[in-house]
Amino acid sequence: MKLGPLWVKLQLACGDALALGPGKAELLAAIGTHGSISAAARAMGMSYRRAWMLVDEMNRCFDPPVVETLRGGGQERGARITETGAAVIAAYLALEAQAATLADHSAYHQLRDLLRTEPLPPPE
Repeated sequence: MKLGPLWVKLQLACGDALALGPGKAELLAAIGTHGSISAAARAMGMSYRRAWMLVDEMNRCFDPPVVETLRGGGQERGARITETGAAVIAAYLALEAQAATLADHSAYHQLRDLLRTEPLPPPE
């Protein structure tokens, strides 16, 4: 999320793994919208393999898992976000909304006022 010159990127760690960040939150939401990991990956311009690896990492970090895959034919196939996954998305979006208020903080204004619009060229 960009707030003027301030970039805010919320990431949640699980040991050394990245449990959740903006991309994974977007992937979770896309799985909820599209009903499959492959359709979510296509919608995001991501390979299925990459999407599957991100889902696997999230599932290993949250208890219970955030995505469940459904085998078989008909309507009951693909993937869906679990109740945990929906709660994770909601909480992450709430944190992002709270982080957006950083632009109202006096420290942000002080840093923004001291910041150049462009860096100086490197010395020759």
